[in-house]
Amino acid sequence: MPAAPPAGSRRLRPSHRAPRGPVLLLAGALLASGCASGAAGDDPAARADAAGYPRTVHDCGHDVRVDAPPRRAVSLNQGTTEILLSLGLADRMAGTATWTDPVMKGLEKANAGVPRLADDMPSFETVLDAEPDFVAASFASTLGTGGVATRDQFTQLGVPAYLSPSDCAGKDNSGDGDGVRSEALTMDTVYGEVRDLARLFDVEQRGEKLVAELKSRVAKATSGLDASGVTLMYWFANSASPYLAGCCGAPGVITRAVGARNAMDDTHEEWPQAGWETVADRDPDVLVLGDLTRRSQTAETAAKKIEFLESNPVTRNMTAVREKRYVLLSGQAMNPTVRTVEGVEQVAAALREFGLAK
Repeated sequence: MPAAPPAGSRRLRPSHRAPRGPVLLLAGALLASGCASGAAGDDPAARADAAGYPRTVHDCGHDVRVDAPPRRAVSLNQGTTEILLSLGLADRMAGTATWTDPVMKGLEKANAGVPRLADDMPSFETVLDAEPDFVAASFASTLGTGGVATRDQFTQLGVPAYLSPSDCAGKDNSGDGDGVRSEALTMDTVYGEVRDLARLFDVEQRGEKLVAELKSRVAKATSGLDASGVTLMYWFANSASPYLAGCCGAPGVITRAVGARNAMDDTHEEWPQAGWETVADRDPDVLVLGDLTRRSQTAETAAKKIEFLESNPVTRNMTAVREKRYVLLSGQAMNPTVRTVEGVEQVAAALREFGLAK
């Protein structure tokens, strides 16, 4: 999502954070003394299950090693949470955090049993209190400086930390926004994340089944679809200075899958902000609107976005607004995760409904 808008935005920060030094010392002492009861190495059953371990995956320039299947994983973003839940790993999760939307359909029961550590970004101390033996995050802004903690802070405590490769492969996160992509994201990177997590948790067959299902859904949604010549624009959040999707993140995956064009494809920024005059000048055929349940930005819900578009003198005469060509997507569908497939399905169906697809 956008820097302040999307799910993993750098601007989604806690308003304050307690000093970390004493907590690090305490956590280190607990781990050293064997008091971190959730660690897989302290569980005889976990050791018995550890055939083929340790296992290592190469992730965003780091080797992530686990000595046994994780038993108390904490997911710091909704995207990684939904992957773990989709792999049937709810019983091995000690917490989740940073949500923009209701959980993906079909995962409600599994998710209900996993503690919600925070709706937004949790503190490092809160995560440590869950006694994790593995941490996963969707965004470098969450697992990094200015986020919950850095990867090194977790690994120094003996907690392996995994970052979604979709937020680092071909992407520069060193600036103040949501990053800039030098290479277009593809679903293969998301499928790779599913396989990485399945391998670390010793559920490879589940991972392959999930990947096959996702590929099948994309193929079915786009079969025979030709939306060439159709322009799309993706608005994540913020009515004052909207966050719009650049060329090459998850919205780019959706746009290419349906054969359309992104009206903002001249920028490689993940979620650049633009003025409404620019939006109106580009006059897309279809507006894809984030329908969020969080409350950190203005115009989070699709209803608020539509209300703004239809009342603002700069936007109310746009083609998509006059024709009411709106596609409503969850924030997660506009992020690089398994729900990007959901975005492909919904955009493809809407283009057919609007009569814009051949």
